[in-house]
Amino acid sequence: MDKMEDVDFSGVAYLQRKETWTTARGFANRADERPNAVDTRFGIASGSKLFTAVAVCQLVEAGKLDFNDKLSELLPQDFSHVDVTIHQLLTHTSGIPDYFDEQVMDDFEELWKKQPMYLMETASDFIPLFKDQPMMFQPGERFRYNNAGFIALGLVIEQVTGKEFAEVIEQQIFTPAKMQSSGYFRLDRLPRQTALGYIEEDGMWRTNQYAIPIRGGADGGAYVTANDMANFWNCLMEGVLVTKEMLQTMLQVHASGKDGDYGYGLWIQCRGDGVLKYHVTGYDPGVSFHSAFYPADSSILTVLSNKDTGTYEINGTIEEMRMEKE
Repeated sequence: MDKMEDVDFSGVAYLQRKETWTTARGFANRADERPNAVDTRFGIASGSKLFTAVAVCQLVEAGKLDFNDKLSELLPQDFSHVDVTIHQLLTHTSGIPDYFDEQVMDDFEELWKKQPMYLMETASDFIPLFKDQPMMFQPGERFRYNNAGFIALGLVIEQVTGKEFAEVIEQQIFTPAKMQSSGYFRLDRLPRQTALGYIEEDGMWRTNQYAIPIRGGADGGAYVTANDMANFWNCLMEGVLVTKEMLQTMLQVHASGKDGDYGYGLWIQCRGDGVLKYHVTGYDPGVSFHSAFYPADSSILTVLSNKDTGTYEINGTIEEMRMEKE
């Protein structure tokens, strides 16, 4: 694909329709020139917010949570003053302060100069970064993408289940969805067949080892393969992870902002009277990711990269090619 050459794409593109097409390009490890492969694991940054949303919906179905439950009652020790609901956290309409506000901050790496990234291992490690900051707006007033809101959801999941967040996702989502290669891996303990994230600087490359938290969590940072994402979408849409009734709740448009419509943990793009795609994206230093499910033909497109550029262009090119064939 010429576009991959144009943007110097490094990663994997995967399209599942009646048949599956996939390709890999670039290096998972530049120093050793280890190439990316179709089964390479990549970080997906905020793309993993959808896993958090599914876990919350599972707890609601089990009667252990309600979408109207309030953070102030669920976690009074840290958030007694934060009168927002689970629904508002899931839909980025809570207004709680964000530790990284993407609308006004553009350098995620800058955060870790005062707060070392190697200390950020669990959801509770993020609490001091935002809990005492002022609310951004009244709960429910509007949509504003919020990372801390999903950190709070991760804390709720841990409180309700009595288990560590990553353990819940691995047991409740990765295992039933046959995502055998996926996980929340530490940057200093990455398993084999995992791509290192790379940041371009002054014509040279460095890894993102000091640019993102040492371990991902409820607001982002899982590692997946392209095939695992296809398994996830198929299991989600087939009612394996949540019931079909709960799935419809997740896929409703609950909020809208300048970047589009949002359900529970995913973006929704409409076309005409129907839905063109349900999709998730993720961007961190050394990471970019797009993955979508197209309900018209149940196709799945995932583009993963160990650079923070390229996936948007490749995703768009494949979508155009896909539509030309319809």
